[in-house]
Amino acid sequence: MANYTISQPDTDSNSGEPLRFAHPFVTTIPIADRTTIPGIGNRMTDYIKTKLEQIPKPNREPMLTLAEIIGSAGVAAIEKTKSITFHSVGDTGNAVSAMPELIALAMAGDYTIAKPEGSPAFFLHLGDVNYYDNTDKGYHAQFYTPYKNYPGKIIAIPGNHDGELFKWDGTSSGQTITLAAFQRNFCQLKPGIPLAAGTIFREMISQPAVYWILHAPFVDIIGLYSNVAENPGFIATPEIGQVQKNWLIKTLTAIQADRQKGNRKALIIAVHHPPLAGSGGHSASTEMLADIDDACNRSGVMPDAVFAAHAHNYQRFTRTVSFKGKELQIPFIVCGSGGRGLTQVTKADGKKNGDHVFNKSLVDYGYLQVIVKPKTLIIQFNQVDNTGKKKLFDMVTVDLKSGTAK
Repeated sequence: MANYTISQPDTDSNSGEPLRFAHPFVTTIPIADRTTIPGIGNRMTDYIKTKLEQIPKPNREPMLTLAEIIGSAGVAAIEKTKSITFHSVGDTGNAVSAMPELIALAMAGDYTIAKPEGSPAFFLHLGDVNYYDNTDKGYHAQFYTPYKNYPGKIIAIPGNHDGELFKWDGTSSGQTITLAAFQRNFCQLKPGIPLAAGTIFREMISQPAVYWILHAPFVDIIGLYSNVAENPGFIATPEIGQVQKNWLIKTLTAIQADRQKGNRKALIIAVHHPPLAGSGGHSASTEMLADIDDACNRSGVMPDAVFAAHAHNYQRFTRTVSFKGKELQIPFIVCGSGGRGLTQVTKADGKKNGDHVFNKSLVDYGYLQVIVKPKTLIIQFNQVDNTGKKKLFDMVTVDLKSGTAK
């Protein structure tokens, strides 16, 4: 929470007097000098942490291979082409708009069924599959129906709305256990067609957990769960525990050990709440970014790109990090333009702010098309208008050897 200049004296939270403002953290007192409120803390994020939901335990080791998603023959064909493509976007849940299905149809246009090896291998959903109706009926209307003509397999990380227990009006979201509906549809014990699909044939895979790593040709993708707060996101706190962060450190350490053997693949981290974000819509999750940085530093490996959603627009940042004596340029992408609606964001100015530059922004719909080759990672944002027509809006290429992005 930003510190605001106020003319009134700061309220003593222990005096029994009403607060001058809606909460005690609207104050000019530096965080380190504030009186700690018992059971809460001394800033707004401390209060938010007390309202987070526990992260569901994995069904098994949180690791997937591409063969589990598309079969070993499909993987072999992709390996032969020396290139893998996949889609990604978040914030799609919307039962009353045509946009989610129009975007899905635009994505479907990237497939050539007769040449599956050159088509997207899967769709990585960046969370908020569902809004305010975490029931079979809600998943049918907001997920299975708009993607009924999308031919690819779909994997996902949850967003805050996927895990919430109460809607905006205070009534039940349809689930009494956080992420119960998400797990029914994405974390089945074995692949199959979930009940919520109804007459729509869509085989869903068996994700091992709500956080996971996917090992695929030329790329490893780590999916994290950033919990239920509207803002910001967290992967670990004293209240929800350190299990996910500890797993992240262990997973990154294994990737680093593999790289030392000469097996260098692209590494993408996906998380719903954006670690970096422009003003308007949703702000950056700085504590979560610090946790991810800590895990990367402790394991000895940095991501080549970070994907997020949550803000209903498109944003691209380039973050420059000094790591092992090398300057790395890491794209941070916010792509929450999957059909739920649009939120405003500041226009990208191309200026450096701390360790990052705000390169591009767009308040419109669209999706990511990601292409990974042995030496390069290419990230494209395809804009989709309200007729379903698409066009390339933005593209960034990462040289995996030098760590530069352009």
